[in-house]
Amino acid sequence: MADALFVVLRKVALSLGEGVLERIGTELAEVAPILTDFEHSMKQIEGELSILKAFIDQVSTHKDGDKAFDAWLDQVRDVALEVEDIIDEYAYLTAQAPDTSSFFKRKFHQIKNFAAWQKFPSQVSQVEARIQRLTEMRNRYGISLGELDKSNKLQQYNQFSTSDFAYLTDNSEIVGNTDEIARLTHWLLEEKQDRTLIAIFGMGGLGKTTITSSVYKNQKIRRNFDCRAWVTLSQTYQAEELLREIINQLIDQRSSMASGLMTMNRMRLIEVIQSYLQDKKYMIVLDDVWDKDAWLFLNYAFVRNNCGSKVLITTRQKDVSSLATGSYVIEMKTLKYAESWELFCKKAFCASKDNICPDNLISWANKIVTKCQGLPLAIVTIGSILSYRELEEQVWKFFYDQLSWHIANNPELNWISSVLNLSLNNLPSYLRSCFLYCSLFPEDYKIKRKLISKLWIAEGLVEERGDGTTMEEVAECYLMELTQRSLLQVTEKNACGRARTFLMHDLVREVTLILAKKEKFGIAYGNGGTAQVAHEARRLSIQRGAKSLNSLASSRLRSFILFDTEVPSSWIYDVSSSFRLLRVLCLRFANIEQVPCVVTELYNLRYVDLSHTKVKKIPASFSKLVNLQVLDLRFSYVDELPLEITMLTNLRHLHVFVVHDVQQRSLNCFGSTKFLGNICHLKNLQALYTISANKHLVLQLENLTQMRGLGIMKVQQSYIAELWNSLTMMPNLSRLLLFASDMDEILNLKMLRALPNLKLLWLAGKLDGGMVPSLFSKFEKITQLKMDWSGLNEDPISSLSHMLNLVNLCLVRAYDGQQLTFCAGWFPKLITLQLIDMEHLDLIEIEDGTLMSLHTLELTGLRNLKAVPEGIKYLRTLDQMFLTDMPNEFIERLLGSDKHIVQHIPDIHNFGSSDSQAGTIHFLSM
Repeated sequence: MADALFVVLRKVALSLGEGVLERIGTELAEVAPILTDFEHSMKQIEGELSILKAFIDQVSTHKDGDKAFDAWLDQVRDVALEVEDIIDEYAYLTAQAPDTSSFFKRKFHQIKNFAAWQKFPSQVSQVEARIQRLTEMRNRYGISLGELDKSNKLQQYNQFSTSDFAYLTDNSEIVGNTDEIARLTHWLLEEKQDRTLIAIFGMGGLGKTTITSSVYKNQKIRRNFDCRAWVTLSQTYQAEELLREIINQLIDQRSSMASGLMTMNRMRLIEVIQSYLQDKKYMIVLDDVWDKDAWLFLNYAFVRNNCGSKVLITTRQKDVSSLATGSYVIEMKTLKYAESWELFCKKAFCASKDNICPDNLISWANKIVTKCQGLPLAIVTIGSILSYRELEEQVWKFFYDQLSWHIANNPELNWISSVLNLSLNNLPSYLRSCFLYCSLFPEDYKIKRKLISKLWIAEGLVEERGDGTTMEEVAECYLMELTQRSLLQVTEKNACGRARTFLMHDLVREVTLILAKKEKFGIAYGNGGTAQVAHEARRLSIQRGAKSLNSLASSRLRSFILFDTEVPSSWIYDVSSSFRLLRVLCLRFANIEQVPCVVTELYNLRYVDLSHTKVKKIPASFSKLVNLQVLDLRFSYVDELPLEITMLTNLRHLHVFVVHDVQQRSLNCFGSTKFLGNICHLKNLQALYTISANKHLVLQLENLTQMRGLGIMKVQQSYIAELWNSLTMMPNLSRLLLFASDMDEILNLKMLRALPNLKLLWLAGKLDGGMVPSLFSKFEKITQLKMDWSGLNEDPISSLSHMLNLVNLCLVRAYDGQQLTFCAGWFPKLITLQLIDMEHLDLIEIEDGTLMSLHTLELTGLRNLKAVPEGIKYLRTLDQMFLTDMPNEFIERLLGSDKHIVQHIPDIHNFGSSDSQAGTIHFLSM
């Protein structure tokens, strides 16, 4: 694919537009001629690569399975990677600031760099020669854009596709999907005059074609229609061929051939179909539709004649399924485990009576079925292969241990990889590299939206659109597109309904990793199938067994992500010495106490993650990392940032805090981080958590106009007005954590202006007058509100009830009164309510008609609440209740006399004060 070229072309364009000669000044005047020639040559190379990319985009869909083309494409990819190395080395050298501390150091630096600059001309010449040879090879082996030759066509006609076999599947072999088949049958038989368009969508291999075939062949359904047709579109359908195939199925083939069908153009073919269907009740299946464009002309061909006709579409694309009439959409899901087991046994033990798994194979059969994660295609294919293997434990164990290898190399498992690869091959260049990156995470890993977005941006995989849209927002669009293509599954959403975490199906991940390794994109070490790290690997994810990896022996790495937390610090320090052109360094949870020395020499670094480590200090030499975009120090021991951090003007996300109280029930649950420099230089900052306030700093904050999220501690009333004025200069601020300096500090917010786009507010500290500030009435977009230690004397619920968009509400020792009242109609969107450590609270009144969307209720440390609130019985949507450190009398009544109040809640959990992390840990997921 052309995604490698896509990334390299973007890097070339960015590098050549930075005015390097002006930036390095006169210190390296000797290299000026080299730089001038280099930039000229690179512009020519950029042009050649652009043409190569356009050619590959145009021809690749016609060359699937063409070994000569694949070998040539591999050569193109090598050249692209070589250009990337040159460009990154170029960026590396131009970013280095000469050491001016002494004459000898400066001269040594100049001589050393001059030698490096001198290598460029020969490297560029080699690339130019290789590009010339690529053109010659393309011509020599006839790799060109044109129609498929006859042998390829013959091969296509002679081979069964997975759709063919799914269509031919006997109904007795179908397991699960009974609800889907019943719904589909009902829709096809219902008496509705207007034409109905029905869509069935889901990832490849889920059985969309199989269940559609089961109803299409149903005799009762067939008799309900005057005529029928089934066509498979695929990714490279020809419109005229498709229309002829539909006509051949609808009309007697001999009469259609005699009517000159083969010479008709598209419009005439559509007219033939329109004429034939004009007065007929028809059923047409369009299997495997990849884009909406196909429907644009078919919509005209399939006339709306009020005869009750039906059109069924199967697709992997959510946007295609949106074509369906109203709610006539079925989203296919993976099989439940019991159904998976039944289907597997039907295939694997078809020779035995009742398809029973032998006792000696149960454990390995279970592992294989679990690995398939409910994907019918994988279950059927693997089960069929195992059906003629010996029923010996060692044989099955060996097969399971080698499953990754089998998926990549065993022709009998080609179906799995070919079906899943269709989705990958259909990805545009800008998405494909992003998706390959997702495969570097461990199996069953929940990929966080904000994490993967930052990694993509750091690697240069996200385009900058320049219309006021941030790259983070573009990355989120990429993620949504991958979910709409059924390649990623959303596993968790935040309070605003945005996807928070994603999951990649195990087998999709296996197939994607095979591609990532083949294309030298990246490797997941310790993944089971990977025993060594190739020298060409650009990205390395180490998941386990790191200690057995003695040396990386590669300076080509762009991403190094460590998931293995058992390696000693000495190994990490040693292996990092081979890094040079790294852009991403993720050592989250690593067993280190100091930053590896080499880090501050990695001038191309964009992303550094040292969160959850024992690192205590960030060295002043971090100032060299001028390209750094993300510095993540959450849950580390860093409590002070050096003055030099302000030199990192490209920094977009700075996360640094020490957590003292993981349950977040105390005012000082976070340590406050001291920021020594002038923060106004960091004009690109979008997120900053958390820093210690002072009057000088709060005044500087007004310069950070790109800020989206801010956590600020140790706030005093004496400069609250200045702070708030700075916050109003941040038009995009949507998340704010504001903590008072101590228990005695009283914050007066009465005279402050509202922040119009604020969605999350965590306010910790005593409020003036013991009342909810009137300012809160203007927070119309707030979805998450947490108030700690507020010292409120009046019931705050009525003052917050106007927040109609509120989804999460958490009150921690915020109210000193005895009663909270929730009236009918209040908080219509609230999903989570947390009431924590309000020691005088003895009554919670909940009227019928309030909290109509509540799913989770947490009561913690309410020591004076003895009776279960009667109104909980009205909370019909409540499905989780967490109780922590509650009085014995409350728990006794919950289990006894008040049990009827909570009998509708499926999950009730009771914890002691020390064995729960209940609270608001989700406020840290920023």
